[in-house]
Amino acid sequence: MGFHIVKRDNCPLWQKCCLYIGAVLLAVVIGGIVLLSIGVNPIKYYTRMFTMGMIGNRIAHVTFMNYLKKLVPLVITSIALSLAFKMRFWNIGGEGQFIMGAIASGFVALKWGNVLPMWLSLIIMCVAAMLAAGLYGLIAAWFKVRFSTNETLMTLMLNYIALHFLMFLSERKEDWNFFLDETSARPKFASFSQFVKMPTIKIGAKFELNICVIIAVLVGVLVFLYLKYTKQGYEISVIGDSVGTASYAGMNVKRIILRTVFLSAALIGLAAACRVGTAGILSTSITEDVGWTGIIVAWLAKLNTGIIFLASALICVLQQGSEVAASSFSQVSSSFANMLQGLILFLVLAADFFTRFRIARAKKGEKNNG
Repeated sequence: MGFHIVKRDNCPLWQKCCLYIGAVLLAVVIGGIVLLSIGVNPIKYYTRMFTMGMIGNRIAHVTFMNYLKKLVPLVITSIALSLAFKMRFWNIGGEGQFIMGAIASGFVALKWGNVLPMWLSLIIMCVAAMLAAGLYGLIAAWFKVRFSTNETLMTLMLNYIALHFLMFLSERKEDWNFFLDETSARPKFASFSQFVKMPTIKIGAKFELNICVIIAVLVGVLVFLYLKYTKQGYEISVIGDSVGTASYAGMNVKRIILRTVFLSAALIGLAAACRVGTAGILSTSITEDVGWTGIIVAWLAKLNTGIIFLASALICVLQQGSEVAASSFSQVSSSFANMLQGLILFLVLAADFFTRFRIARAKKGEKNNG
C-alpha cells in the first residue's frame, strides 16, 4: 500500500482561502523560529515590522507616505507583468524596461522641465517613459515572433544592458552628459525636483496623497476592464490557453504578442515615470528591484489584478517594516524581509499545488502510474 498524487475535481473557495492564509501564517511562524534562534522576541519584532513603527510615532504620516511611494511602482509593474504572463510570454525584463523608462523620463525633466509648464512636463515625461520602455520590451517580442527566441533569456539579458547604460550615464562627466550635476566635482545625477515633481493632494493638516496613487488605481481598473470586457483581452486569454487554438480561430498571434508585450512594458515605463517624478532625480538604484519583486507579486496573486494590490501591499509592508525594525533590533538584518518574502512565495506555491492536487492512499492491488 502506497501513496500517489491525484488531481482534485474541485477545491471549494473557502478551502483555497484557508490553504493560502495558512501558508502565509506558516511562513511567519518559521520566521519567528529564526528570530528566536538569534535571541529576538518575534512578537515584538513582528509588531514593529507589520506596523512599520507607526504606533506611537508622531511622524507616522511621513512613514505612510514613504510606504505609498514604494507601493505605487510595485503595483503598476506587477499588473504590467501579469498582462504578458497571462499570454505565457515570460517577461523577466521589468528591471530593464523600468530603467529605460526612468532614463526617458529624466531626459524630458532635465531638458524641458525648466521651460515647459509643470503639468505639461509631467505628461510628456509619462509618455516618453511609456514609449521608451514599450519599445525596449518590443525588442524581445519581435525576436520571439520572428525567430522563436527564448523570451526569458532575451528579456533577462536586456536588463543588464539597460543597467549598464544607466551606470555609464552616472559615471561619464562629459559636456554632452546633461544627466549629471555640472556643479558637482564628482559625477552625480542632477536633481530636477525644483522644476518637475509629481503633485500631491493635501488631506487633513499633515497628510499629502501623491497623485501617483490615483494613477495606480486607475491602471488597475483599466487593465481589469481591458482583460475582462474587450476583444483584445479575450485574445490574450486564448493565446495563454493555446497558441494553436488562437491560430485556428483566425487570430493574428504574432501581432497580438507584439501589442501585448508593448503594452506590458509601457505600463512599466509609467511606473518608472511615477518613481522618477516623485524622487525628482535619477539614481543607479532607481528601480529598487521592483522588476524582480513584481514577478513574485504577480505569481502570488495568480495574475489576478485585484489581488495584486493586496500582495503588493503585503510585500511593501515586509520591505519597509523590516527596515524600521532593523533600526530597533540590531542583530536582525533588514534583508530578513527578503527571506520571509521567499518563504511566503514558496509556501503559497505549495498551497496552490494542493488546491489542484491531493495525496491519496493507493488501494490494495492498485497500480501507481505516477
